[in-house]
Amino acid sequence: MGYDPKTMDPTKYKDWQIAEEAEKYLPTPEEWIEKLGIQKDEMIPYGKTPKLDFLKIMNRLKDKPDGKYIEVTAITPTPLGEGKTTVSMGLIQGLGVKGMNVGGALRQPSGGPTMNVKGTAAGGGNALLIPMTEFSLGLTGDINDITNAHNLAMVAATSRYQHECNYTDEELTKRGLRRLDIDPKNMEMGWVMDFAAQSMRNIVIGLGGKKDGYPMPSRFGIAVGSELMAILAVSKDLADLRDRIGKITVAYDRTGKAVTTSDLDVAGAMTAWMRNTINPTLCYSVEGQPVLIHAGPFANIAIGQNSIISDRLGLKLFDYVVTESGFAADIGFEKFWNVKCRLSGNVPNVSVIVATVRALKMHGGGPAVAPGRPLPQEYTEENLGLVEKGFENLRHMVSVVKKSGIVPVVAINAFYTDTKAEHDLIKKLCTEMGVRSAVSNHWMYGGEGAAELADVVMDAANEPSNYKPLYPLEMPLRQRVEMIAKEVYGADGVNWAPAAEAKAKRFESDPQFADFQTMMVKTHLSLSHDPTLKGVPKGWTLPIRDVLVYSGAKFLCPMAGDISLMPGTASDPAYRRIDVDVNTGAVSGLF
Repeated sequence: MGYDPKTMDPTKYKDWQIAEEAEKYLPTPEEWIEKLGIQKDEMIPYGKTPKLDFLKIMNRLKDKPDGKYIEVTAITPTPLGEGKTTVSMGLIQGLGVKGMNVGGALRQPSGGPTMNVKGTAAGGGNALLIPMTEFSLGLTGDINDITNAHNLAMVAATSRYQHECNYTDEELTKRGLRRLDIDPKNMEMGWVMDFAAQSMRNIVIGLGGKKDGYPMPSRFGIAVGSELMAILAVSKDLADLRDRIGKITVAYDRTGKAVTTSDLDVAGAMTAWMRNTINPTLCYSVEGQPVLIHAGPFANIAIGQNSIISDRLGLKLFDYVVTESGFAADIGFEKFWNVKCRLSGNVPNVSVIVATVRALKMHGGGPAVAPGRPLPQEYTEENLGLVEKGFENLRHMVSVVKKSGIVPVVAINAFYTDTKAEHDLIKKLCTEMGVRSAVSNHWMYGGEGAAELADVVMDAANEPSNYKPLYPLEMPLRQRVEMIAKEVYGADGVNWAPAAEAKAKRFESDPQFADFQTMMVKTHLSLSHDPTLKGVPKGWTLPIRDVLVYSGAKFLCPMAGDISLMPGTASDPAYRRIDVDVNTGAVSGLF
């Protein structure tokens, strides 16, 4: 006997209350070992959320055929999000209702959105991931380890700079050091924390006396945007992780030469901090399906995918694996298509594009949607005109997925304020476009509410995938960016700031960057670089103001518009409503 979604109406109960009820039915480790078909020594105990030993399981199952691979993306969201994770969880539960051996491979949530306005990435209603408190508040410590490893690199760089300022070459040699001649005005890295702290975006460090270091400009980014998170997402194993960490560029010397973590003798210690992050964590849906949680990079400032490791593991353990790309198809899916699939060699059978009536109305010209404010009545009352006009954004995203050669399916994520006529209109327009669609009521009814979507996805998964990358790796960086801007975003072209173009030319002429992936940095709130432009903007040019280098992950990251690597916290953040029952230790207020 397990959790029954009929017992908890999500219009009356909060997510954390539903999770609390569902967690009464958590399987024991022994039950999970039997259900997953793994050996006892392949599970690493960690309270309610054990890890799975990736290498042991992969070595044992290396000859087993892979299961079906399902990716979930979306249309351009409102600032509230359109429920990709909720759909992912609903689809996992729906496939479970259909009797399939199904599992998920999803990202770990960041403390930034969890403590801000978007909430945790646990899904919602009766399509929910548990144990919700553990999942939302640190899980098994991977992000904490990434934060410590990243900041250790900055400790190494800033302390080395201080010592080089204080000691002669001879004195440095006595201490087993060589002069790196770090340029304090040319640091590639800053510091990280896993909160949205806008006041830390630009700082000055080293104030005080000689013992306190030397003054230099610095900055903070959010931990999930760290290169180390990107490396965890794309590494194949611990050896690959160690190799990539050793190649990270921390700063440049006064001649412009890269100073790496290996130059600073800190790469080994950073890997020591991250040694336990290599294995995925096991969580569960409220209806008992397994979900592998591993890596948590944002999609607007990072790769936006769970790890290649967890996907590979899931494809061996399950007949259907559901994964998710961050934000919309122009960002997360583009990186999944052109970076993750290329690196992993795994090609999805289906890409599910999440659409909501709310987002379509916004793209159709509806009033602004703002976190913390009541929705205007246009979003809670039937308005077929706004839905039809906003459908152009969905049409664009379907065309992006079709360009990849992957089979698209539209999932209409049903809100209880939607009307049948609005859903019918979306389905009619999808049929006219030649794409499968399904209304999914997973938020209200769990797996049973996603049964129609599960049927459509299983049918689509039987079609052959004709996957093809958008561009060859041999294509120069500026041409790649131009192609992404035109073919994916719908721009007329690209406008490079002089400094960004100079960097791009240098990368194009240097053979060491020939196999680097292109990782765009762009707002998630518009197809363009301008978050206020909704629908499918026309007649615009994509501005590139800088190109970041992730030399360990092997990413070149062109930055479009004014997007920041450190998000900000809003005036009415979620942390105002989160608390702990001092008698039971139970956490309330998560969503």
